[in-house]
Amino acid sequence: MSKPIIGITMGDPASIGPEIALKAVLNPHIHEICKPIIVGDTEVFRNIAHVLGIQAEINSIQRVADAKFELGIVDIFDLENTDLSRVKFGEISAEAGNASFESVTKVIHLALKGDVDATVTGPINKKSVNEAGHHFAGHTEIYAHYTNTKKYAMLLVEDNLKVIHVSTHVSLRQACDLVKKDRILEVIELLQNGLISLGETNLKIGIAGLNPHAGDSGLFGTEDDEEILPAVAEAKARGYDVEGPVPADTLFSKAATGYYGGIVAMYHDQGHIPFKLTGFKWNAEKKQMDSVKGVNITMGLPIIRTSVDHGTAFEIAGKGVASPDAMILAIESAVQLSKNK
Repeated sequence: MSKPIIGITMGDPASIGPEIALKAVLNPHIHEICKPIIVGDTEVFRNIAHVLGIQAEINSIQRVADAKFELGIVDIFDLENTDLSRVKFGEISAEAGNASFESVTKVIHLALKGDVDATVTGPINKKSVNEAGHHFAGHTEIYAHYTNTKKYAMLLVEDNLKVIHVSTHVSLRQACDLVKKDRILEVIELLQNGLISLGETNLKIGIAGLNPHAGDSGLFGTEDDEEILPAVAEAKARGYDVEGPVPADTLFSKAATGYYGGIVAMYHDQGHIPFKLTGFKWNAEKKQMDSVKGVNITMGLPIIRTSVDHGTAFEIAGKGVASPDAMILAIESAVQLSKNK
């Protein structure tokens, strides 16, 4: 079986995105498992290689067919869309936002055409993207829009913890209103499909409660009884191995041991906080992350999209200390998913 071609976006050029993409594609392991190609601006990568003192040949191309896919050579599908005089490390700008946005839309286009087998995204700054006139809440919404996808969800993956979300980039007040039986069933189906695609054999799914103590029989809210319980009952009737609603303060400790193959979180922070406690390691002395592990996968799309599950880290951009671990994991996940699509 030939190695899949993986399209990788550069992320925000003022962020650690170009650095971690560059480090990842120069990793021998990545070339063993796939054919990586970065979608972005060639000058951004020439600049970051110079700043970091990295010796690498930059192969600037306009067609995927012209990529060399050789270790030590960085193939870049050049969009020629970044004026470096208007981009400063660690600063929000419309220039950087537009460049990162166009990198995303181009890699989506390449995947829809079949030129790449899967896509991996670097971190973008939502404010920069919106200042450039592109009004999206994040990557997930961009992918959904440009692939005309209506049913989708964010899945986070790191070792034993696999967490999908009923809602993500909305206010907490709105998130409560989005906890509906039909949406929960939809997300359970997306999660099971994701677990199977990732090769997970444990298909037991834990469903988080929304309210404290999962509502405690209606004492602390009615959503658990009126929406989540009926969704769980219907999922069981359809043959899914589901359990819930389980109070969220105990659910994740069980999940971290591998008891559940996956978790359904009701809103963004309910899933993200325990996930990042597992995958992110903060160095209090250095006041920076020593390690940021975790992969973000958008389920429900007609193409494969994985991503690092960390932000732009403007505070360390251009300093050469950004870890490519999450980018490498995201590429590995994209390769795994491409084998099973």
